Amino acid sequence: MSSCETCVVRNRAICAGLDNQEITALNAIGRRRNVSAGEPLIWEDDDSLLVANVIEGVLKLTTSTEDGREQIVGVAYPSDFIGRPFGQTSKASVVALTDARVCVFSRNDFDRFARSHPGLEHKLLERTLAELDRTRSWMMLLGRKTAPEKIATFLLEMSERLAETGCTPITRGPATRFTLPFSRQQVADVLGLTIETVSRQFTKLKNEGVIDLPARRDVEIVNRGALVALAG
Repeated sequence: MSSCETCVVRNRAICAGLDNQEITALNAIGRRRNVSAGEPLIWEDDDSLLVANVIEGVLKLTTSTEDGREQIVGVAYPSDFIGRPFGQTSKASVVALTDARVCVFSRNDFDRFARSHPGLEHKLLERTLAELDRTRSWMMLLGRKTAPEKIATFLLEMSERLAETGCTPITRGPATRFTLPFSRQQVADVLGLTIETVSRQFTKLKNEGVIDLPARRDVEIVNRGALVALAG
């Protein structure tokens, strides 16, 4: 049995549109790789040598300013695709936020495979457009929303993206309780806030009975309706 046949995200990843013969051919050019939390998979501005499907775990996409400061510009969850197919240079570093498992392909091998399989190219286009929509929504969040609205929106997105899913494309609905893959400082960096503001907003939501914080990174949504209202 191939690794593709046992892959828990197969029906939600970009390879979902491939038939069994095509899956076998794709499996032949890919390999599984475990990535430890904090370990880089791709470096910004390096030659684009690999692309990957995320099977388990969460990874961050970052860029660096001239003075060396890091900015998180994206997050990859199970079934997400990372890397830059058909491109020569990586535009962002990819680093594991948690222990992760990915299915890695040589970028050149993947490009050749995609060119000869329109179904895969179509999935890539769908993913690109979905990412563009998320980017536009994030621009709205960063540019127009208040600190409480940003935190509420962030927690709602986390509950949706971290929801447990099997190998079917349909999820069980947003997660009520989840563990954030981010530190408070990283949440602040992602949302354009200070760590003090993030901590105050988390405490305020807990005191108002909207969420509970069982542990440092654990969040339980107690009143989803109130959180949706706060998100604006």
